[in-house]
Amino acid sequence: MGKIEGKKIVITGGAGFIGSNLCAYFLKDNEIVCLDNFSTGFRKNIVSFLEHPNFTLVEGDIRDLEVCRMAVAGADYVLHQAALGSVPRSIHDPITTNEVNISGFLNMLVAARDAGVQRFVYAASSSTYGDSEGLPKVEGVIGKPLSPYAVTKYVNELYADVFSKTYGIETIGLRYFNVFGRHQNPEGAYAAVIPKFISLFMKHESPVINGDGTYSRDFTYIDNVIQMNALALQTQNPEAVNQVYNTAFGERTTLNELIQYIKENLLPFDPAVRDVEVVYGPSRGGDIPHSLADISKGKILLGYQPTHSVKEGLEEAIRWYWENLK
Repeated sequence: MGKIEGKKIVITGGAGFIGSNLCAYFLKDNEIVCLDNFSTGFRKNIVSFLEHPNFTLVEGDIRDLEVCRMAVAGADYVLHQAALGSVPRSIHDPITTNEVNISGFLNMLVAARDAGVQRFVYAASSSTYGDSEGLPKVEGVIGKPLSPYAVTKYVNELYADVFSKTYGIETIGLRYFNVFGRHQNPEGAYAAVIPKFISLFMKHESPVINGDGTYSRDFTYIDNVIQMNALALQTQNPEAVNQVYNTAFGERTTLNELIQYIKENLLPFDPAVRDVEVVYGPSRGGDIPHSLADISKGKILLGYQPTHSVKEGLEEAIRWYWENLK
């Protein structure tokens, strides 16, 4: 994989989990504009960048078109990560999820189009597969959405496709599959399962699994996601643009297996974790039982080669959480 240098890259949601990791990766050789309203992101994720001469923070909301225009002025690329994530959050408050994830997304597309941005790479979602039961998930075969969040992420793909065809802006969507890693927030009602479980084990509190633990996911380490974003920005293959790609490792891990891996990696730091029990609760509305990505399209068209399995990612992530949460 080559290096992207000397570009102006706008990263929306740049203070969030994935966005801050992308800021860190691209800041070495490029000018970075981070656009964030800190509704789910954190200043601590970007505090080390604030004095960097190539880093600019625009504190604002993607629901404000003028803020979007200001952020993308003179930009070469946009990495659009800003969104209200979480299926349960969207079920609780579909209106705000829609405003941020659809209206905000459209604002960013319009601003990028008008600013002459070369390429618009955006965070899509595995939730788009909805009630499609086939495994592994292949980009061209989706079902009906199972949550308001899934609806919004599918609409993003539709808008991106229309903007590519109508206005000529290059777009690439990355359907993230259960991303985890450093900077991911373990607290709050809508925390992702991996950081939440790690944090609870570290506090010797029992995590609650929704269902019997046999549900499975294609858990994807952050470094694989960074690689896909970099490949999406730099590909010169005309067949590779105006597409969506599964962004995953391509293996399925059950929640019971996940618990086992987390415990194994925490034991060297804290042997008492061995005695923390798991509690099983009811299944969660809007959840799909199993998720597994076919990543061959990304391999063929972008040259994607994931570097971290779930086990390798957990080893790095748990070390980071131990050093930063204790």
